[in-house]
Amino acid sequence: MAIAKKKPAVARSRGNLMAIAKKKPAEPVRIEIKREDTVKVISGRDKGKTGRVLRVDRETGKLLVEHVMMIKRHTRPNPQKQIKGGIAERESPIAASNVLVVCPGCNKAVRVAHHVDVVAGGKSRRTRICRKCGQTLDRK
Repeated sequence: MAIAKKKPAVARSRGNLMAIAKKKPAEPVRIEIKREDTVKVISGRDKGKTGRVLRVDRETGKLLVEHVMMIKRHTRPNPQKQIKGGIAERESPIAASNVLVVCPGCNKAVRVAHHVDVVAGGKSRRTRICRKCGQTLDRK
């Protein structure tokens, strides 16, 4: 007669849990995109869409772009806060590396170059420039 082996009653952790708990925040990312810029999505599920930047989060390296990465948010009705409830559609943040700025001159998605101008008083000013046509991307 075969004897069935009994498994030891030891609680096992799923990986190093302390490493997950003490995770340090990532360094802020240098983003060449500003609010109100028009951008084109170059990768992801919304590839090819263009939209206006609503918010830039430099800590996480993400952008909120109008009508891009739309998600459905299920909200519970709350009469105290005048919230109707139901399914609402809203934008979700997208990684800054997945978008390119659209140049107003050549109307194409372009990489950004910088030009340093020396103004009166010995001060310098950096302006963003289109790499294809050379037009400035910053509004005065």
